[in-house]
Amino acid sequence: MEGTPPDRHRLLESYQDGVQAIRGLAAQVEDWSVPTPCTEWTALDLAGHLRCVAENQLEYLQDAPDSRLAKLFAQNAPSAVLIRQQARQNAAELAVLPAESGPERIMSFTVSAGAYADLMPDAWDRTHLIYRGTKYTVGDHAGAACVEWHLHAWDLARAIGLDYRPRDPEVLVPAWHWGVPHLPLTGGDPWESVLRSSGRSPRWPDVDETRRTRRFVRAR
Repeated sequence: MEGTPPDRHRLLESYQDGVQAIRGLAAQVEDWSVPTPCTEWTALDLAGHLRCVAENQLEYLQDAPDSRLAKLFAQNAPSAVLIRQQARQNAAELAVLPAESGPERIMSFTVSAGAYADLMPDAWDRTHLIYRGTKYTVGDHAGAACVEWHLHAWDLARAIGLDYRPRDPEVLVPAWHWGVPHLPLTGGDPWESVLRSSGRSPRWPDVDETRRTRRFVRAR
């Protein structure tokens, strides 16, 4: 892996920024059936996905270095295989969620994301997973969760006709490199680079890309 991991202080701040952004945007959603930039997901689906991701990330952290995620990446499979496996997991988890409102799902997300943030500092240097011979620590993998929250904050903002840009987009570049090692990152403006690398169009919904194939689907 080229480069250095993201600065710890900046990453932790950005993680909290992402969680707060999701909470703030969710409070502005009036219709949870509106479509989002996430293919075929409504705002309610996105809220459910956020709940699942936060719960899984907490589980992976607590079980590191022997988590389900670590075992998946230990296979050293090509990125396309990892993406398919993760997409199936995403769909399966959404399908079995209980019938909840959007605010209820966001509350569950907030609780798990907060618990993850509380545990991160003391576990920062612990091995989280090993992928293609490179060890990634809990601190490295925190970048994946951080990027995830900001991307989905953008999704939620666009769904209700707003725009969103992280306060510190530059920290998301090393966060991606170390947190999402199986997916390449394009160049250019840091935030637009993250959006495009995740399969999103910064201009959505002004262009007809709502049926594209999403690439940012990691193990949840």
